[in-house]
Parts: sequence; structure tokens; C-alpha cells
Amino acid sequence: MATLSVASPANAQATEGLVAADSIADAPSKQIDAGHFKDAEAAIAKALAQPGLTPTQRNALAFQRERMRRILIDFTLDADAVKARLRKQIPDLTDAEFAKWDEGGLLEKQMIDGRTLYFKRSPGNLFRISAEARARRKDQTPFDDGPNEVLNDHHRAVREAALATHASSVLPRRESVTQVLTVNADAVPAGETIRAWIPYPRAIKGQQEDIRLVSSDPAGAKVAPESTMQRTAYLEKKAVAGKPTEFSITYELTLYARYVDIDPDKVVRAPITPELAPFVAERAPHIVFTDAMRAYSKRAVGNETNPYRIAQKLFAAVDTIPWAGAREYSTISNIGDYTLHAGHGDCGEQTLLLITLLRLNGIPARWQSGWIFSDGKYNNIHDWGQVYLAPYGWVPMDVTFGRLAAGANAKPGDDKLEWFYLGGLDAYRIAFNDDFSRPFVPAKTFFRSETVDSQRGEVEWKGGNLYFDQWDYDFRWHRVDTPEGDGDATR
Repeated sequence: MATLSVASPANAQATEGLVAADSIADAPSKQIDAGHFKDAEAAIAKALAQPGLTPTQRNALAFQRERMRRILIDFTLDADAVKARLRKQIPDLTDAEFAKWDEGGLLEKQMIDGRTLYFKRSPGNLFRISAEARARRKDQTPFDDGPNEVLNDHHRAVREAALATHASSVLPRRESVTQVLTVNADAVPAGETIRAWIPYPRAIKGQQEDIRLVSSDPAGAKVAPESTMQRTAYLEKKAVAGKPTEFSITYELTLYARYVDIDPDKVVRAPITPELAPFVAERAPHIVFTDAMRAYSKRAVGNETNPYRIAQKLFAAVDTIPWAGAREYSTISNIGDYTLHAGHGDCGEQTLLLITLLRLNGIPARWQSGWIFSDGKYNNIHDWGQVYLAPYGWVPMDVTFGRLAAGANAKPGDDKLEWFYLGGLDAYRIAFNDDFSRPFVPAKTFFRSETVDSQRGEVEWKGGNLYFDQWDYDFRWHRVDTPEGDGDATR
């Protein structure tokens, strides 16, 4: 396989597309967050007319303009449309019920230039957020959550194998994965070259190893170096009139489950070495130690001083925040703060909130993300993280899967698995990223569709970036020695 050299930082702004890239964009950014889009547009136009702007400043202003466009793609519903969707599940929904849930902040919305617009996923999210609304559904079909979000035999087997072998990486399994990215027909003029970046796994000792690119379409995928924190395989293909443009990669790798048998009394506060220092620091725009964050931390932690027990308290606090489908991360100015105040969040939002809280308490924490799957048809893109606990080192954490409760079919020892995802990891996930908002290799020329994460892919041509509404993605997988399975992936 071809491997690319590391990109220079010259295009870091374009590849990361950070919301708070430059102070010149601060004013329009705040206007956008306040819903004053017309004022923001006027401020952007005025700023762009100034002489002597640097390319970085122009880029920052242009991104704020793009952010408004993306917000309007996510916020498309008026109140009547939300009610109509809710009545598909609650046929006798009353206006009083709707008003109560709406006034309680359970239906995400924005006032944009005098119009109240609701997030397009807010009707479905309501049933995730509100037990009262959930109980009113005519169809009580369970949510399509992953099989490993509830305690099961896989978790039991992981712990048993780790304790029996005195190893933290156990139960290896060899998987074959095909990732597909399909650009809509005529999204790009015929004959023009489309550039695609498909997420590709990083080699992580004891977690995922022996990664081998099997094939790509078109052939000759250029895989970013191991050192790339958000790793991809890069492909080019010319558009054909009237036909979708499909890119794909197939690779094999060996995955391990992880379980660290943590004794809380052995955990000590880690000396903050130069290597650990970045992971206890703020990192604007999404990891900032605000007054609200400090107050929330204090309520959760109290007077606890043991780093592991602090981590448990923060993990448990964030675990109470219900999962809900998220707006695009590139539209949010500060994801950690947003999640704290929204009262709900998806996996990446919950993870960034937990990372912020851990760092605020001097406990090193970092990001990891990629894709999760099953032995059946379930699969999804997913974010989680790692926390550093001396003397154990870096251990996994997945606050979205959260604490595992023993169910009706509990078995002896299940109480030991409550904190499985604070020190353990199932073997049904592949990490593409060991950090967030990091440049690609090769660098993108235009803004990324996803400025924080990298799980679905990225596409552009000489005319600009192709946003998520112009292409789709899919995963197909099978155990190397078992029959194939596949499914559609959604956040």
C-alpha cells in the first residue's frame, strides 16, 4: 500500500476548520450562537472587505458563513411540523403537553432571525430524553441500541479471560472490513476529479494490531502514516455524468477486548510529565474550564481526592445525561459546554464533557473514536476515550455505554462488571482516531464536513467541499473465519 508523508501545518486551518480559529471571527460567531444570522452575515461581509487580512483570518470568517448554512440544514422544522411528527407516536398529543415539553427545553430549537426553528431530530430525541413522553408512545418498541450497551456474556468472558491470564488484552478476533463512500450522481461535473478520505484504523498495541490493506477502489489507496492522529486512506476518481461515484477500501485487522482490574486503593495521583501535560490542559474551543463546568464538577466530586473515585463520580454524573441524536459538531462553538447545558448529548458530546471534567480535576484524559459493530447486523459510528490512572497507565472509558447494571438474568460476579467501561473495552470496535480536530494526510484544501471527528469520511473537488447531504457511507464486515454480516451505519 502507498503511504503518505506528514503534511505541513500550512493547511491546518483548512483541515481542522475550527470554529474559534481567529479573534476576527469571534463577533460573528457569537451573533450566530445568539441566532442573529443577518447581523452575522453583515459583520462577516464587512470584515472580509478590510484590507490586509491574512488567509487564516479570511478562512475563519468564511467558516462562520458556512456554519450558518449548516445550522439551517439541521434546524428545519417549525412547531406544527414537530407536532405532526410527535403525533405519529402519540396520536392524542395535546397542545398543553407539547407546550410543557417545549418550555422544558426537551425539544431542541433555535430562534434564528425571529423564526423559531427546531432541530430535525428533536421529535425522535424527545422519547430518549423524557420518560413521560416515552411512556405515551403507542408503539413501545425498544430503541435500536447496541448489544454491548447492556451487560452480557461478552463482558463476562472478557473479565474472566483477563483475570485468568493476568493480561489486559484478551480474546483476539480477526475481522475483515469494507468501508464504502458513495458520492451522489452529478454532485460534481463530469470529468472532474473527486478527492476522498476514508477513515482507516490506527495501530494501537493491545487494542488493534496487524492491520493490512487488502484492496481499494480505485486501486492505489494512499494510507496516512501511523503517526496521523486521525488516520485515513486517500483516493481519487473522476466523476461520470449521471452516475454515483463510489470509493471503497477493504482491510483486515486483529481486535482485542480490554479489561484492567483496577484496585481503587492502589490508584495515586499521576505526576504530570511533559507527555501527560496536554491531557490535563484546556483545548479551545471544545475543552474549556468554564465557571459552569467548575460548579458541575464540584457538585459531582465533592471532597473526594482519590483519582479513580473522582473518575467514577464524574463518569456516573455524565452517564445520567441521556443520549440523543446530535446536530453536526461543526455547528457547535463549544461541545463540552453545549452538552453541559443541553442536558443531553450523543457519544462524542458526552465524551468531550467527561474529558473536560477529568482534566479540570487534574486527571489526564483523551479522545478515541471510530466504529462499533456486532456479530449480527448492528453497527454504528461511535466515540469514547481514555483516562490515565497511575499506576495502571492509560485505560479505556466509554461513558455512553456507561455503568452496566445486572439484569433479571444476572449471574454470579455481575456486580464486578458495573464499571466495566471505566477500564475496559469490548472487542467490537475499531479506532480510526486517537484525537479530535487534527489534520488529514494529505491535507484537505477546503473545510471539513466534520471538523471534530472522522468516521464517515470527507470529500471535495476543486470547486469546494462536498457536505454530508451530497454523499453517503456504509460499512460491511465479517469475521475472517465466519460468514459475512453487514448493515447500515448511522450516528
